[in-house]
Amino acid sequence: MLRSAHYRVEDPAQVRRLIAAHPWATIVSPTTTGLVASHYPVLLEEAGQEEIVLLSHVGRPDDEHHELGRHEVLVVVAGPHGYVSPSWYAPGDLVPTWNHLTAHLWGVPEVLGEEENYEVLCRLTEHFERGRPGGRDLREDEAATRRAARGTRGLRLRVTRFEARWKLSQTKTPEVAENVARQLEAVHPELAAEVRAVRAGGGCPGHR
Repeated sequence: MLRSAHYRVEDPAQVRRLIAAHPWATIVSPTTTGLVASHYPVLLEEAGQEEIVLLSHVGRPDDEHHELGRHEVLVVVAGPHGYVSPSWYAPGDLVPTWNHLTAHLWGVPEVLGEEENYEVLCRLTEHFERGRPGGRDLREDEAATRRAARGTRGLRLRVTRFEARWKLSQTKTPEVAENVARQLEAVHPELAAEVRAVRAGGGCPGHR
């Protein structure tokens, strides 16, 4: 990950905000046979504390491929991102870039038992079905969904460290950064809003 201090985010609340808005994550494990990567949704375990705790599940046999619970894993969460053309910059500035919000999180997963695994699956479903017309609930047919749940393995990840970068044109002048936001609005409105939020806050949100 880019190490520049201009873009570093150290506030867990900002990382939690990113995860809540963009819950599709990449899980990377350094297993005894090499690197393994999988992609699954994650939820924040709300406990009112500052620490970051993730809940998720993997389909079997991914739990064995990842050797879950035996070592530290890396979870990558990416937010809005997009190409930034140098044509949006001042004359003579010719180098393009890519604006993005990204967090890398590390921890050793706790593998959940059958009952807690089912509860996590219910929470995941309830979270993503919430507000949808005709939204479904796993508990509507508990016997059938419990059978399906046996093909998954739930996990809890207490994040022990993280690195986060919000690269949002912080090194550009206010006029250029506003032009970047304006150009992004049509194709990446969420990213445009983040560029403006950084500028309004006087720097990178959560930067210490």
